[in-house]
Amino acid sequence: MPTATLHDGSTIDIEVHGTGPTLLLPVNPRPVEGPQADEMRKVGADPALGRSLIDGLSGQLRVAAFDYEGHVLAEPKPGTLTPANLAADLLAVADAVGAERFAYYGYSWLGLGGLQLAIRTDRLSALVMGGFPPIDGPYEEMLRVTAATHAMATAPTATATGGGDGGAKADAGWGDSGEIDWSSVEMTMSPAQTQQFLTLYEALRDFDDVAAQPRVTCPRLCVAGSADQIDYEERWGGVRVDIGGPLVRRRAELERLGWDVAVLDGLDHMRAMQAEHVLPILRPWLAAHV
Repeated sequence: MPTATLHDGSTIDIEVHGTGPTLLLPVNPRPVEGPQADEMRKVGADPALGRSLIDGLSGQLRVAAFDYEGHVLAEPKPGTLTPANLAADLLAVADAVGAERFAYYGYSWLGLGGLQLAIRTDRLSALVMGGFPPIDGPYEEMLRVTAATHAMATAPTATATGGGDGGAKADAGWGDSGEIDWSSVEMTMSPAQTQQFLTLYEALRDFDDVAAQPRVTCPRLCVAGSADQIDYEERWGGVRVDIGGPLVRRRAELERLGWDVAVLDGLDHMRAMQAEHVLPILRPWLAAHV
């Protein structure tokens, strides 16, 4: 199993499946089991999402799968998870599997990471940015959410949880479903875990995603659900994180900028990441462009 050394000296394992052009896929390749899997199913998540994507794509591509989100939660990088270091980590994974050229598909904050990668390297053969808009991204909103989450994590008594990325009630997409009562659940993330995502969004405070577009030169696709919006209550920053709206409102502009656009009608953040919805889009698009 290949291993990549990341910017902080930590290492991450990579599973490689299939043959053909390389696709970097930052997902957990091992299905979640037990009580955690049961809880994931309750909110519409697939405990085997990573495996489902690997199985669906490795018939035509060499898929390099690595659980980057799981890694940064297990080994937090509170002061160093910057956009540049995130991109450097993705390049380290490509190096570890011997891929000079490679495609990339990331979802949510890892979709954001794909854009940061694309503006820093000419090694990308194709980019698929899921669950985060290439223009009009909610950077300021996610900064407020992650700041609020970090404040909760560092408070003497915490009363709410952040989910998958330290502001990532948005990342998990559970906010508007009514399936979780956020006022009654426990804070489970450590200050170091939440600080690293605050570091990321603080570094993106002044990022101009429209001005950055000429630096993205590879074929590119953005995917999001049309219902991907989350309204946060005041203690989470009192903001709306709108992921799907920019793809709908600014579709013509995105296409003029070189993006192919796929809007999944009626799907929220959680459902739009499921393999049954994205594989019918990813497979033919990657086959045509990689």
